Order: sequence, then C-alpha cells, then structure tokens
Amino acid sequence: MRRGRLSLAGQAFVWQLVVLALMIGTGTVLAVYDTRRDHDVATELQVRDVALTVARAPSTLAAVNSPYPSGLLQPTTERIRADTGMDFIVVMATDRTRYTHTNPDLIGQPFVGSIDEALEGRTFTETFTGTLGPSIRAVTPVFDGGEVVALVSAGVTRDKIGTQVASQIPLILGVSAGGLALAALSAFLISRRLRRQTHGLAPDELRALYEHHDAVLHSIHEGLVVFGAGAGPAEVVNDQARTLLDLPDGPVRRTDLPVSLQQMRWGVVRDETHVTTDRILLVNQDVVSWEGRAIGTVLTIRDQTELRAVLGELDSVRSFAESLRSQAHEAANRLHTVVTMVELGRPEEAVAFATAELKLSQVLIDRLLAAVGDAALAALLLGKVDQAAERGVTLAISEDTALDSTDPLSAHETVTLVGNLVDNAIDAAAGTVEKRVEVSVQHRDGDLLVRVADSGPGMSAQMFGRAAERGYTTKSDHAGLGLALVHRLVDRHGGVITTTAAPHSAVIVRIPLRETP
Repeated sequence: MRRGRLSLAGQAFVWQLVVLALMIGTGTVLAVYDTRRDHDVATELQVRDVALTVARAPSTLAAVNSPYPSGLLQPTTERIRADTGMDFIVVMATDRTRYTHTNPDLIGQPFVGSIDEALEGRTFTETFTGTLGPSIRAVTPVFDGGEVVALVSAGVTRDKIGTQVASQIPLILGVSAGGLALAALSAFLISRRLRRQTHGLAPDELRALYEHHDAVLHSIHEGLVVFGAGAGPAEVVNDQARTLLDLPDGPVRRTDLPVSLQQMRWGVVRDETHVTTDRILLVNQDVVSWEGRAIGTVLTIRDQTELRAVLGELDSVRSFAESLRSQAHEAANRLHTVVTMVELGRPEEAVAFATAELKLSQVLIDRLLAAVGDAALAALLLGKVDQAAERGVTLAISEDTALDSTDPLSAHETVTLVGNLVDNAIDAAAGTVEKRVEVSVQHRDGDLLVRVADSGPGMSAQMFGRAAERGYTTKSDHAGLGLALVHRLVDRHGGVITTTAAPHSAVIVRIPLRETP
C-alpha cells in the first residue's frame, strides 16, 4: 500500500467514528433537552399540587378570614415551602396584596403575574419572571362558600430547575462517553476484520485491482479457476476455463470439473496432462498463501489438443523413420551376407537366402495391402511390426483382418485408436515369456471392430475402470495417456470399449458405422 493513503478499512473506521460521534453528540443534546423538559413538566405538576394543597387547607381559609392573615400564614407557608422544595409560596388577597412571601419585605405589596383565571375559579400554571426571577408557578383560588376570597401561588425558579438538570448532565455525558467508547471499539474491530479481508488496500487500489483483474481474466488464453480453502464454489472462473472444461454459467464447484481434475491432490501440481471428452489439457496447480496461511488453490489450464495431435503425427513419422532405419540396417546386413556368400563361391546359397527374405517381407506387405484398404493404417501396422520386433515382440495381423475403409473414423482417428492400443499391448507383452501381440481390424455386424490381444497379464476390472476415467494414467511420467485418448475417441463416436483376460489379455473396441443418437 502506498504511504500517506488510508486503506479502505482505515477510511471506514474514520467515517464510522465521525458518524457515531455526531449521532451520540446529537443524542446527548436531545437527552439534556428531554431532561430539561421532563423537569419542567414535573415542576408544573409539583407547584400545582402544592398550591392546591395550601388553598384547600382549612387553616388557610381561617387565616384569610382572620384579622391578621400574614401572622398566621407566613410561618405555615414557609414550613411547607422548605418541606416541598418550593422557591416561594404566596397567599394573596383578590386585589393582589400579598399575605406571605419568601422575602418578608415584599409582604403587603402587590403580587406580580397573571391572576385572572384564578379569580374566575380556575387553577393554571405559567412561566413568568417575578421578583425572584423567571419561574414556573401555579395560581389557584381559595373558596369560601363558592366565592373566591383569596389566591395561592407556588413556584420554582428556573435557576433551581437548571441546577437540577445540570446535576444530571455528568451522568448523561458519562453514558454518552461510554457509548462512544463502545461504538469506537466495535468500529475498530470491524475495521480490523475489513483490513484483513481487503489486505490493507486503499479504495482506488481496490478499484484498480478489480479493473485489472477483470481485464486480465477476460484477455488471457489460459483457463483460470480459483478455489478457496473451503468446500464452496470457485471464487474465480474465467471465460477460457468455462470453454476448456465445458462448464455451465453460474457457480462452479469441484464436482462440476472433469473426473480427473476432481481427484487432483491438494498442493502444487506441475504440468499434469488431463484428457476430457473433447480436449487434452495441461494443468498446473498452485497453493495461494497469505501471511503464512493457505487461503486457496489456483488452477491454470492450457489446451494442448492441437499440439498433442501434431505430436502424435510426429511420433508416427518418427516411428516410420525408425522402422525405415531398422529396415535399412537389416537390409544392409542381409546384403552384406549375400555378398559374402558370393565371395565365398556359394552363389546358389546367396540367391536362395535373398529370395527367402524378400518373399517373407513381400508376403506381409501384400497381405496387409490386400486386407487393409486404408494406406495410413497399413503403413502404421507395418511400422508397428518392425517396432515390436526391435523389442523382441512378435506382432501378428489376424487372418480375419479385412477393412475396405476406416469409416466411421478418419484416417487420423484410426491411427490414434489402433496405434495407442498396439503400443500398450507391446509394452505389456515385452515383459512376458511368449512376447506376442495380435491385431484384428474389421467391419462386423454394422460396427468397426478393433481387437488387440497380447501375452501380458491384462488389466484388472478395477484398473480398467479407473482407466475409463478420462485423464487417468498408470505411468508416473504422465505420458501414458493412450488408453485415455482411446476412451475419449470411442465415447465421441458412441462406441464401446471392453477388456478380456482369458484366454488372452485383449482390448476390444466397437464403434457403430452410424453414431448412436
């Protein structure tokens, strides 16, 4: 991450703190305001109750009707005032003359404030600035036989209410500070988790990373599949991977991959060849780690179908060249033998030797060309005869071999099918005592029938079943994909491949002349 730039997690943390501070600050102000309002409401109820209690007391009416109201009322109202927390309790005549007051100097002076509703017999509350300053007061009448004979006012100053509210502000601020601290801790924990998930990148770096990531995924010509450490669907599947693996749109799980890829081991894999229904793929796998912890695997997939086809053709040419080289070497030996016999004065024996060798080779060539109408297949079988001979294996063409064309296979497909089966058979027979391979190719009952038998031990049902899983190979160098390629070809044409173990090990392929719908 570039210096001097906050990561996405850092910016989220800062913005969360700002928003939380504003919300908690606003909540604190509203809480103070609400507390002040609650105190005002509570004070209104309290002053109303105190005023009503004093006005309805029989002693108040008796004092008002006495010759000396102030002397009787002042001690009583001051005691009540002290007990109830009022700032003043004023009993007055209907002409506003005060009988009582917190400040004795104001007794006898007119009451300051509204009294009209009380004179009409109603109790009311108001906020008014009197001799003690702004206050919340209640005014209520004193009745004598239904007639208003005096008034009582009780009140609490705004200063006292403010003092009461101020005493609660530290608690409100403490709760707010605790809430802010808890919110900040939560924001920090969320930020730390977000930092781990975004690897500490800034927003513009994440945006650039996504844009480059998306551009690369759509531009590279290799398949790319990224799985996380769990068993969930792939986190990344590019277009080329969907094409190469024939994957549907939507989430991709390991079970959606070809069988051989499902069975890949965890860990680093280098240049494994896998065969699917339509393609030959070269697969690499790497483990992705972050801070020493494995977080997933990355599969890269390259299409080698055309390359393998070219290599197959090259192998065929190389096989033919090796066969020609062997034949040339053998011909040179035979010619040297014939010349030596002539030099030794045995021309008749030389002629007989040369004629017999030529007759044997010509018989095999004539028989193959007569039985097999496809020149590429005939040339392949002739080459395999010499190739097998070099390894001490006898390759025989069965008497029932008869083929006008390789339909429904192309010449290249036929060479792939027969060539791989014969190669596997030669490998199996080379380690036996009999060292024999027999090939039969013919059309029978509407099918193309290919049978390759050998003197080897054959494949067990389990091994053959595993070989039927596309991409499986019994060879550690991953070069033994012959049987997998044969399975792919047979499946593509709707054919059947089977194996037998008695009386000889054999692989039998049947391909219908018309592809099974």
